[in-house]
Amino acid sequence: MCKTGTLRTWLLAGLLPVLASGCASTLTAGGGAVPRPFPSPAGAPPPANTGGTAVESRPAGPAAGYAIAGTALSFRGSPYRNGGADPSGFDCSGFIWYVFNAHGIRVPRTVTGLFSQGFDVTPDALEAGDLVFFSTEAPGASHVGMLIGGDSFVHAPSSRGQVRVERISASYWSSRYVGARRVR
Repeated sequence: MCKTGTLRTWLLAGLLPVLASGCASTLTAGGGAVPRPFPSPAGAPPPANTGGTAVESRPAGPAAGYAIAGTALSFRGSPYRNGGADPSGFDCSGFIWYVFNAHGIRVPRTVTGLFSQGFDVTPDALEAGDLVFFSTEAPGASHVGMLIGGDSFVHAPSSRGQVRVERISASYWSSRYVGARRVR
């Protein structure tokens, strides 16, 4: 049987990060928060961070990972565009960059930069929101997707040209898997 205090604590710990992750605001000079639209007006992508280090991080945990993965899933069917980093067209790293920026988490814009972020995650410890990397062009990480749960990940591949969900265990992806990172 669950005590009321325990239930309240669980709800606050589990739901607060999810609710907070959907709020985008900026502080004014007077200290008040003003809502900031996302995506930016006129379809402009969020501010770029092309460096190799994370600028900001948010609370970790399954709730945050599911919220981030949910955002990624909302772009299923968006077209592939080489160099794209907005809903009019994504490449693989632009897709990840855009989704994390939607949650206020700044990450590098390249696969190589993303592969250097966060920390390694073993296959048996993967959670929704973790980044999964594959070698599709040359040795080392050259493609990135986001785990949505279980064996499934969402990504922006150039083949068949749209953001979609696939299985890591599929022969093509499992033979090219190079690792996973937790960034949040």
